[in-house]
Amino acid sequence: MTTSGTIRTGIGGWVFDPWNESFYPPKLPKTKQLRHAGSQLHAIEVNGTYYGSQKPATFAKWAADVPDGFVFSLKASRYCTNRKVLAEAEPSISKFLTQGITELGDRLGPILWQFMPTKKFEPDDFAAFLALLPAEQDGIALRHVVEARHESFCVPEFIELLASHNVAAVCADHDTYPMIADVTSDFVYVRLQRGSDDIATCYPPEDIDLWASRLKTYAAGDAPSDLSMIAPERTAEKQPRDVFAFFITGGKVNAPAGAIALQKRI
Repeated sequence: MTTSGTIRTGIGGWVFDPWNESFYPPKLPKTKQLRHAGSQLHAIEVNGTYYGSQKPATFAKWAADVPDGFVFSLKASRYCTNRKVLAEAEPSISKFLTQGITELGDRLGPILWQFMPTKKFEPDDFAAFLALLPAEQDGIALRHVVEARHESFCVPEFIELLASHNVAAVCADHDTYPMIADVTSDFVYVRLQRGSDDIATCYPPEDIDLWASRLKTYAAGDAPSDLSMIAPERTAEKQPRDVFAFFITGGKVNAPAGAIALQKRI
């Protein structure tokens, strides 16, 4: 019997010039960078899909360049989330989901719906937005995660709303954005954003140990006891959960090393 979900660690994107020195083999062509990243990591969060659409053939090529078990998390188009009235996002959501993302097949991971730090929580409008997120596309199940970066989202009502739609909240380890560590879905999504280029593994070894322990707790179906919850009285169903953890932004030069170090600990 499975007692723990799968934990995948990764980075944001795979094209970053400093990685030519710190991550990729010398003189490796850019066309082969994704294949190398796929051989070393277990997941990549794609930021390019936030700014523009891709062709179906592009997604198919990405899928072909990585091994079984690897997944891409796609950041949804900014046109879906950067709007005053979220309930009016259906055309943009449909355009994003029908651009060819299902060419990734079983390499398609969670879809990240990221909101501006200035976007405030409006319960009715946010509920209408969540109702627009489909459970599947072209016969492939979809997993949705939202990154709310305004303090107004730190209320139990937001947590209950996400749980009612089986949508995860980003657990953000960030200097200014709120950390929402509550479990609201059948998977958990963590963005580790407090790394440093001066640290070989992006995060200090002791912090990597700490996050490894937390991720294993999430994967086993519990919530880490050392993280504060927005809705502490609510108890999520205990079940194995897949966990995704990405080293993003801070310490980007050594983000791949951080992801590899964290994966080794779990």
